[in-house]
Amino acid sequence: MKLNIYNQAGGANGQKDVTDAIFAVKVNPALINEAVTAQMANERQVLAHTKTRSEVRGGGKKPWRQKGTGRARAGSSRSPLWVGGGIIFGPNSDRNFSKKINKKAKRKAMFMVLSDRAANNSLIVLEKLVLETFKTKIFNGIINSLEEKVFNSFRVDAKKKAKNKNVRIGKRSVLLVNDAKDEKVNNSGRNLPGVKIINLENINVVDLLNYKNIIFTDKAIDNLEAIYKQ
Repeated sequence: MKLNIYNQAGGANGQKDVTDAIFAVKVNPALINEAVTAQMANERQVLAHTKTRSEVRGGGKKPWRQKGTGRARAGSSRSPLWVGGGIIFGPNSDRNFSKKINKKAKRKAMFMVLSDRAANNSLIVLEKLVLETFKTKIFNGIINSLEEKVFNSFRVDAKKKAKNKNVRIGKRSVLLVNDAKDEKVNNSGRNLPGVKIINLENINVVDLLNYKNIIFTDKAIDNLEAIYKQ
């Protein structure tokens, strides 16, 4: 399979041969759903926690004697029946939401998402991404050029044809996968809405699905194939 290669200005610069084992896999929605569910469940934090009667402070003294008062028997003021007492069936931090998924299945699901994006022209290869300084304006210009010339994310406003005014179609949704951590790139693009930058080592199914357009650097594609080709 071949993927189009573009420069930072959005100009075409040839094609790149990629392995069909990664970018031409038949999509199985059930497997992708399993991978997404497992990833989100494993990232879930157990925050809500209520105390049982054994965990609530105090209540060691018997409120009143067992017999002779005419009131119901009570052994502790921290009983769930009392105000300020423990909670019987409340949430606790012992809950475990983690789900297991086989390594090969998780990998296969990622290949399916990459194949779907490639088949729908939503995945391209960027020849190189070099920023000489920390500058959001420059990085934003690169993304705008790719969106306008490659992803067709802009259209001419019918009311302002004379001025050739371009307007965005929908919200920006771009995921940039870099081969290695680059502080200039990360810092220049971290404040742009609708843009996320990740390193190849952090690639995952959820991010690939959350963003409509995916940009891989040339080195990231090479490293991806070197890691997963087998």
